[in-house]
Amino acid sequence: MYPSCGEALVVARPPWGRTARDARHFPRYGVAGSGWNVSREDDSERRFIERLRERDERAFNELVEAYETRIYQLVYRMLGRRDEAEDMAQEVFVQVFKAIGQFRGDAKLSTWIYRIAANLCRNRIKYLSRRHDGAQDDYDAMADRSAASPGKGVTVGDVARPDQMVEGYQAENIIQQCLAELDPEFREVLVLRDIEDLTYEEIAEITGLADGTVKSRIHRARLALKQKAERCLGERIS
Repeated sequence: MYPSCGEALVVARPPWGRTARDARHFPRYGVAGSGWNVSREDDSERRFIERLRERDERAFNELVEAYETRIYQLVYRMLGRRDEAEDMAQEVFVQVFKAIGQFRGDAKLSTWIYRIAANLCRNRIKYLSRRHDGAQDDYDAMADRSAASPGKGVTVGDVARPDQMVEGYQAENIIQQCLAELDPEFREVLVLRDIEDLTYEEIAEITGLADGTVKSRIHRARLALKQKAERCLGERIS
């Protein structure tokens, strides 16, 4: 049965073994970078949204399958904690289910879902900050890479020598830790732009910021990340 608003919605934790290559087997509905013909994508998304509004159980399962890994990765990088990310990823889909009838279609479905995720993360970060609960997980560079977008980061096949591969993982782990230490407003735009590979316009829709503010904040976030990474690595980054 399609879950009612009062029932718990269980979203399985995305397996870290799932690679970016597997994403091609997922149904995509307006996901950025999917490569569909625009008019065909629009038609498909409209039909899919109607199915969601009609409380089609299969449509909702397709939605979760298409977005669960990306939403989990997004909220994990925003919050920096696996336990928080698991709960938050489920909450995102609960809110999508509750609010789908209010979706006006003035943005892509993916943008709207990301907006819900970003808003929930902002509220959670504020709550944790008030509790002074800022614990961060140690990032697993190998695990994070397995769920990353195509073309992001170095893969095992790119490194000929094991010692170079280990050095690459260590450096990436440091970068991830530095990312987690950024101010939340910087971390948010940097994750959306440089990890999720969204456009400035999509980020503006998700965050509610003006385009110019988005670009300025991303520039400042990159500079802050670079400075933190240089201090940790003990060398300048070109």
